[in-house]
Amino acid sequence: MHLHVRVRGRVQGVGFRWFVREAARGLGLSGWVRNDPDGSVEVAAEGPDDAIRALRERLLEGPPGASVAGLQELEQSTIELEQPFTILR
Repeated sequence: MHLHVRVRGRVQGVGFRWFVREAARGLGLSGWVRNDPDGSVEVAAEGPDDAIRALRERLLEGPPGASVAGLQELEQSTIELEQPFTILR
């Protein structure tokens, strides 16, 4: 299963990328996370359905200090999904 979303809200400057990377690695997912210039965080992941569902739930919660307003579904990324899950700069 694939996941490609933009996370909106107060999600930059609060450790969100690190939070996503650790959650995704713990779930055994491939993919990446990066900050976008508009203040959102973009996430692309691939793996078993249950792991993707678990990551989606964690994205909605976010780390302490974050305030997630919602997820915007995006078309599947053309950037290769890496293993282990990584932070793009």
